[in-house]
Amino acid sequence: MTSSTSAAPAIGRILTATALTAALALGAGTAVAAGPADEGWKGEGGLALNAADNAEVDAYADRAKRAEEAIGTDVRAAALVSGAELIGYEHRLKSPDSLKRKVATSLKEHPGQTVDAALAGLTDAVRYTLQWPDGTYTEGVAAASAVLSAWGNDNTKWSNTWGRSSGYKGLNTGWRAPRSGQLFEVQFHTPASKHAQEVTHLLYEEQRLPSTTPARKRELQARQDAEFAAVPVPRGAERLNPPAPLPVPAGR
Repeated sequence: MTSSTSAAPAIGRILTATALTAALALGAGTAVAAGPADEGWKGEGGLALNAADNAEVDAYADRAKRAEEAIGTDVRAAALVSGAELIGYEHRLKSPDSLKRKVATSLKEHPGQTVDAALAGLTDAVRYTLQWPDGTYTEGVAAASAVLSAWGNDNTKWSNTWGRSSGYKGLNTGWRAPRSGQLFEVQFHTPASKHAQEVTHLLYEEQRLPSTTPARKRELQARQDAEFAAVPVPRGAERLNPPAPLPVPAGR
């Protein structure tokens, strides 16, 4: 990690103490238990889950919802400390129907796969987006990721595409919560990169369809490339690296 993007131990301790104070003030939400699943699930395109698999996905969704209480407190505190805007917080949990669609698709694409294996591959059942203006983006990401790491959230993915010559621009990260083991995703954006992501979402979804012709896929990719090409790259963003591990504060 370069010196401009790494968090020194002294800075990490300050960030951790500040974030801990913020977290205590924020508190945690109230979990809502999901009801038991008695029947199977059917979706579009022939996707389906039997009763046992459907119940297992419902149980996973309930565990993710309960785990999100602590994760959300960490993320909100990291946002406060780093001066980030928390975008779309109300959508932080993937709906049970979306989870079932994703699991059923995985089971269909991988014959013989168990529902446990499909669930283990889910990384965005809990997800967040933090956003900063271009001028404070790089420092903000370094601070927010340092706080998450200091509290014992294990960084499992760091996809920095700011240096790409074409295509998606942004920073998508994955984490594992220390107590629950729940995987969650945090995207770090600027207003321009978040806007480009939203504008190109439907194009990307159409591009992924098996029925989309190669010519149409090339057209869709060109339109996405043009949208992201207009996104300014914050100074130093392409050099952002995962945070160095920091000691976990007592009581966390």
